[in-house]
Amino acid sequence: MSESVSPIGIVDELKQSYLDYAMSVIVSRALPDVRDGFKPVHRRVMYAMHVLSNDYNKPYKKSARVVGDVIGKYHPHGDSAVYDAIVRMAQDFSLRYPMVDGQGNFGSIDDDPPAAMRYTEVRMTKLTHQMLADLDKDTVDWEDNYDGSERMPSVMPARIPNLLVNGATGIAVGMATNMAPHNLTEVINACLAYAENPQVSAEELMSHISGPDFPTGGIIYGRAGILDAYRTGKGRLHIRGRYHIEPMSNSGVNRDRERIVFTEVPYQANKAKLIERIAELVRDKKIEGISEIRDESDKDGMRIAIDLRRGETAEVIVNNLFLQTPLESSFSINMVALDNGQPKLLTLRQLIAAFVRHRQEVVTRRTIYELNKARVRGHLLEGLTVALANIDEIIATIKASANRGLARESLLNNTWGSGSVVAMLTAAGSQSVRPEFIEGEDPKAPFGLIEGEERYRLSLEQVNAILDMQLHRLTGLEQDKLTEEYQDLLREIAHLESILGDFDKLMTIISNEMIEIRDNFGDERRTDIIDSRMDFSREDLIPEQTVVMTVSRTGYAKTQPIDDYVAQKRGGKGKSATAMKEDDVIDHLVVTSTHSTVLCFTDSGRVFSLRGFEVPIASRGARGRPLVNLIGLNSDETVTTILPIPKIVEESPVKDDDLLVDNESSEDSNEAEAPFVFFATANGTVKRVELKQFANIRSNGLIAVGLEDGDKLVSARITNGSQEVMLFASSGKAIRFDENDARAMGRTAKGVRGMRLATDEFIKSLVVIEDDVREILIACENGFGKRTFVEEFNTQNRGGGGVIAIKTSERNGALVRATKVDSTDDIILISDKGTLVRTPVEHVASSGRNTQGVTLIRLSKDEKLVAMARVEHEESDDELVDAMREDGTFEVEGQEQIDIDATTDNTAMTDANDAIDIANDHTLNDDK
Repeated sequence: MSESVSPIGIVDELKQSYLDYAMSVIVSRALPDVRDGFKPVHRRVMYAMHVLSNDYNKPYKKSARVVGDVIGKYHPHGDSAVYDAIVRMAQDFSLRYPMVDGQGNFGSIDDDPPAAMRYTEVRMTKLTHQMLADLDKDTVDWEDNYDGSERMPSVMPARIPNLLVNGATGIAVGMATNMAPHNLTEVINACLAYAENPQVSAEELMSHISGPDFPTGGIIYGRAGILDAYRTGKGRLHIRGRYHIEPMSNSGVNRDRERIVFTEVPYQANKAKLIERIAELVRDKKIEGISEIRDESDKDGMRIAIDLRRGETAEVIVNNLFLQTPLESSFSINMVALDNGQPKLLTLRQLIAAFVRHRQEVVTRRTIYELNKARVRGHLLEGLTVALANIDEIIATIKASANRGLARESLLNNTWGSGSVVAMLTAAGSQSVRPEFIEGEDPKAPFGLIEGEERYRLSLEQVNAILDMQLHRLTGLEQDKLTEEYQDLLREIAHLESILGDFDKLMTIISNEMIEIRDNFGDERRTDIIDSRMDFSREDLIPEQTVVMTVSRTGYAKTQPIDDYVAQKRGGKGKSATAMKEDDVIDHLVVTSTHSTVLCFTDSGRVFSLRGFEVPIASRGARGRPLVNLIGLNSDETVTTILPIPKIVEESPVKDDDLLVDNESSEDSNEAEAPFVFFATANGTVKRVELKQFANIRSNGLIAVGLEDGDKLVSARITNGSQEVMLFASSGKAIRFDENDARAMGRTAKGVRGMRLATDEFIKSLVVIEDDVREILIACENGFGKRTFVEEFNTQNRGGGGVIAIKTSERNGALVRATKVDSTDDIILISDKGTLVRTPVEHVASSGRNTQGVTLIRLSKDEKLVAMARVEHEESDDELVDAMREDGTFEVEGQEQIDIDATTDNTAMTDANDAIDIANDHTLNDDK
């Protein structure tokens, strides 16, 4: 076998070759770039027309000329592919905003083929020039063509968010894209909103973009598909043609007959085939009552006339047409595009963010280019000023030289009087008008002022400018012009440097350019959107799932699917639950549902209502959204308890009169049958209020409990009116008493004493005892804890000092949290550094009251435990985890870990709520 031939397995060769082919199709042919919305063929067509100066205000050029340049220089594929791309960019029924101005037959909505390229002519539209604006200012990267003989841009500067505005469609290998067109005005407004606030939510962006806007108009029925597409990148729209019903005649034989007229059809519908389909249904008697169908479309617009027989109901026939013809069709959105060369499924917010980032790069590079150009010009003006100051000597030097080359060498080797250059540079101050690189400069003999600023050494560029200077530039007036131009350059350089040094000013320029585009090219929507009776509420559009809701000390709230956290053995190191700012900690952790309502109780005794889906779902590394944007907190107010409420209360609102309960009212005879909210404050005060009093909560909140000066609300729990409660203090002591020891009160009442505390003690946890859960798990700030049976704690009267629940030694630290648990439960622990670990309760050993416990979570030296929550799960979860371990899908590095199913009902959520407000501990100590 020849040495140049290497054996290779056919399977390996086929695999590698197919992967190379697939990536070539994905990157170089089928998918658009998220920045300019062009596929390579469209981008190369635009650049070829730009090189040909095929501008909107110049004569048309033959399509064949453009196609020839594209395939000869940039796109090594067939001419039909290039011409088809040009044709589509010229069709006003294919693109919402056409990129090519065509003259001749470019096809029709009836699917008539375009004329051959030798007959048609093209040029760019005015809007297309905005896609290529600043292309010659080093705003984008360039790449070689297929044979290295030409250079072409890898992306267009794109002042227009073309991918959203005109959409795209393409089929690659293993993936495809299908993006709907949108209204330019709406998209620009959304981009402006993002530029003003990069943290803007998808919902806020959707307030600017109501939905796709198709070039053929029509009506979109239902917003569910739009919301899905904008939130996930995939969605399905239902589009109907626009119609009206008119009488055929007011007299004669056609009196009392009606006509259905369609003036718009769904996007990408073939009008001719649509009419054929209607005729076929009439012929087969699948639709009855139609006497005639005519296509009356002309240059003024579309008109499909459907004459009905006498006595027929037009609405019934229209419904049949929508059901059985493409007059109602679906459009599947799949927003896949290339982002940094990789195909990605993108949401609306990600698409807008990618475009704004692209504009930031383009404007920054353009500013740098213009700044360098201004500095080069300033450098030349210095040289010309030196020449005018030494004009006699320079002329003599030139005259004494035999040729231009010798004259250039003489001028370079000599030094010259600085003249007025010193004054010019003094006026420049700290601004540098010197280019970063000057050709031929020797560090030992630099160009510019030398010898105490009395002499000046010219550079090669300055010398060439002097040799090219015309004689009329020697006049005094020209010298004044040089000085004036230099001053203008100084102002321009200062402006450009300020743009590069001020991000807000950069964003202002980007926003102003987008506003200019909107004002010059924006138009009204063509497609209407109707909320049909089948449309869903916001809650119905959000899947119900169990989530972990966290709130940090600085007020950032978010939810994460509970599946993100895999149960670990006791003492596990955990993984980061959220990105924490410096000096920030997690204050609250609640296991709830996206469809549940949670009550947010603040340290000042107020309560707010919040739906689970109103808190954004974020990744483990995200901080979330400020809670103050979700509920009306005061500047000095923090949330101390987050309490999910039972669905029975959510579904049974009460009248406002029911909320008017006297603060000093006695216990209701039926209170044992109604749910209550049991409160505990830091100073040991407790109170019980009927839950129904919190059924209707205003947006600015309600008073939940009255507080003494210096006291703060610590925790709240839901009880059934006949349970026992336990209070746990920071010193490790606990007291157990019947909830009826604290009578039911009104919302604004202050309550009664629940536990007698020492000066340095304050309440940390409130636990409601239930019959099916008979153990308490206690955790301390250094990561240690234990399980203890409820029976270890004797029932007392409220107001006592309590008994020891856990030793708060130097090893353990202060008590942080206590919660009721079952051996089948899991617990979630989170530290002030954002580390979260999920551990089965059965891994924590049971022990008596007067013990120190075992390690629950390993913490670093400067890390403290701040929260703990209980999570119930089904018994079959362990079998699922074992099966996943055997399959190798459990805890795979580099992938999202698969969690055991932890779906919980509202009871479990109630047990898992109310993480402890560690941030206020020292404040409470100071107050006492």
